[in-house]
Amino acid sequence: MSKAPTSGASSFSWLQIVRLGLVQTALGAVVVLMTSTINRVMVVELALPAIVPGALVALHYAAQVLRPRWGYGSDVGGRRTTWIIGGMAALCLGGFGAAVATALAETALTAGLALAVASFLLVGMGAGAAGTNLLVLLATGVESSRRGAAATIVWVMMIAGFAVTAPLAGHFLDPFSGLRLVAVSGTVSAIAFAVATLAVLGLEPRRLPSSAPQTPKKPFRAVLAQVLAEPAARRFTLFIFVSMLAYSAQELILEPYAGLVFAMTPGATTKLAGLQHGGVLAGMLFVAGITVFIGGPLLGSLKVWTAVGCGLSALALAAIALGGPIGPDFPLRVAVAALGFGNGVYAVAAIGSMMALAGRGGEAERGTRMGVWGAAQGVAFGAGGFLGTLAVDLARLVATEPVTAYAAVFGAEAVLFVVALLIALRVEHASVGRRANPLAQAASFQLHPGFDAR
Repeated sequence: MSKAPTSGASSFSWLQIVRLGLVQTALGAVVVLMTSTINRVMVVELALPAIVPGALVALHYAAQVLRPRWGYGSDVGGRRTTWIIGGMAALCLGGFGAAVATALAETALTAGLALAVASFLLVGMGAGAAGTNLLVLLATGVESSRRGAAATIVWVMMIAGFAVTAPLAGHFLDPFSGLRLVAVSGTVSAIAFAVATLAVLGLEPRRLPSSAPQTPKKPFRAVLAQVLAEPAARRFTLFIFVSMLAYSAQELILEPYAGLVFAMTPGATTKLAGLQHGGVLAGMLFVAGITVFIGGPLLGSLKVWTAVGCGLSALALAAIALGGPIGPDFPLRVAVAALGFGNGVYAVAAIGSMMALAGRGGEAERGTRMGVWGAAQGVAFGAGGFLGTLAVDLARLVATEPVTAYAAVFGAEAVLFVVALLIALRVEHASVGRRANPLAQAASFQLHPGFDAR
């Protein structure tokens, strides 16, 4: 018999779960403009070094390391709704501020970059606070028998925020101007905040006072040390770091690459980002369908699908690297869609395994384990975006043509995915049959803006 939510109230209805999903959709809509459109404008239209947006996004991801503390703050200090709305306010204000900063940098570079630093930090803190507490609210407000399906709904709605916003924003950005960028970003941020606030208000049940004695909890440092002492947990942490490093290194250079090498407009490259996110969603649904309706020791193995996803991602990145010298005749959109598909296959299988491994130490360690892997993911995303842009800038000092520099970095990312594949084969993964859906498991943990539900 499934347990009811600990709040003492009835569990969320399906309509209420969809409302929580709308918060994720709003969150993804703001973040996708930060990681795709704004960085491209800085590199191509403003002719800034790629390391500039790389460093700014690294600041955003650095703030993700504090996710466990934000969750703990809502545990101790009050209701989740306050943290979600406050986080969304910070996120949307930061997103709008980043667009203003980008437009300002065209005429006042120092002031624009200073505003951009503050804005990207605000985005990181807001996404972490809202995203973390949204998942906590989902986990505590839905009875255990419905959590898988509920998480699936929320996850797909988050990806939909990426996939829908990017092409729509791209449509309204052409012909490009700084003022148009500010208008589009401001509109997206305002709508996202309104949708998220209306969706979450009134959902959280009131906490009932408990007469049961409180059992003392282990200190955070003691539980953390216990988790890190486990070889399986350490190996999985390494896999998460290497694979997310490979995944995120292309995030800030793909659109500038398409603009510089394939002469795509800002609107066209923004649509390219939407195509990639659509591929991610397709990959997730593909693995979910295979494992749910077929399953078995091979097709139901999350280890197999993790390796396949890493391999497909490596092949797609190699194709993108080799396609640069071919020029406009190369089917870049097909290669980007294939990259998204491979990323989706890898992500859903890897995070499904994460769900199984997180419960190994019991409820007392579940949050700490997820916090360790979330920190590894956040650091890898920040480092990947920064190192990817740094590598492009360094390569351009040596290479005579931009296409050579970008191709070298995409090739290095492909090698990283191969390394992640080899590590994945040594990590314990769960097998699933018809009743275990890795997409539903994966949805319980939020990744970026690639998978960060920031």
